[in-house]
Amino acid sequence: MGKRHRARELALMILYELEFRPGDVRDLLADFWKERPALPEVREFADSLVGGVTAHLSAIDETIAKNAAHWSLARIAPVERNILRLATYELLQRYDIPERVVINEAIELAKMYGSEESGAFVNGILDHIRIHLHLPQRSHA
Repeated sequence: MGKRHRARELALMILYELEFRPGDVRDLLADFWKERPALPEVREFADSLVGGVTAHLSAIDETIAKNAAHWSLARIAPVERNILRLATYELLQRYDIPERVVINEAIELAKMYGSEESGAFVNGILDHIRIHLHLPQRSHA
């Protein structure tokens, strides 16, 4: 498993936990990393993803809601909701990561942690976001 994939997986766990343990993200991160030590580069990337999602949460949730036809954010299961948040942050803010990589990583996380249909559900919403935001093509990293 690659370092960035592992970092996304850990970021998903942190974002999921934040749904049920609201409060200071720094406190949650400190507790999380005590229980799950990680390589410095994995932790750094995971922290940057969590920080980005939390800093831009309103815009991310608005983007997801606009592109999730017939689904309110509250109806989306917490795992899929946080996978979508993570990937939407990367699509909107992380131009150093090719959009295909972002979407493929999100699909893999959905298959690992969601239901049988989660991969297709996440793919559909993220593809809709990509198309409707007219995101520029990105080069390979």
